[in-house]
Amino acid sequence: MKRRKFVATAVTAAVGAASISGWAANQRRVPMTDSDIEEMQARWQDFLPENHGLDLSLDPFELTDAQWRERLESDLAYNVLRREGTERAGSHPYNVEKRPGVFACAGCGLPLFTSEMKYDSGTGWPSFFTEIPGHLATKRDFKLVWPRTEYHCIRCGGHQGHVFDDGPAPTRQRFCNNGVALKFVPLDS
Repeated sequence: MKRRKFVATAVTAAVGAASISGWAANQRRVPMTDSDIEEMQARWQDFLPENHGLDLSLDPFELTDAQWRERLESDLAYNVLRREGTERAGSHPYNVEKRPGVFACAGCGLPLFTSEMKYDSGTGWPSFFTEIPGHLATKRDFKLVWPRTEYHCIRCGGHQGHVFDDGPAPTRQRFCNNGVALKFVPLDS
């Protein structure tokens, strides 16, 4: 019985190490420079499908609590965007979305990221190594005891996720986003 437990533990550890190793290798696959990132950020509007009419103004978007509940697609979306909740890892299809397009705030439609900015972090949440400049605001979050940097949509204040310093070069950032807080607009639509 002890031998089985040892073998099971060893297999679990090996699988975990392989996953971490694969995740770390994925971090090095983005061979970009700072100027590449700046160019990508500058041309984010190239990803906007013209027929979707996304509102690009940064004018504040305010609704009552009841209007937010009606506007958002689910109780989970309301909890994440308006109450700073978190969806379960691996639960949203945007985690594996690979088509070209724009990821906009599910609350107000402001574009936040392009598919070019997305990468597979192995965390179970959609992750991005940079953002559309000027569309996100940050604040400190102490909900898990240690400080984290939380980010929100600059227009409606909708909570998106947290940004960490463990992403790929050259930004070294990982914008870890809740899929339910996003709306994906494919480029080919």
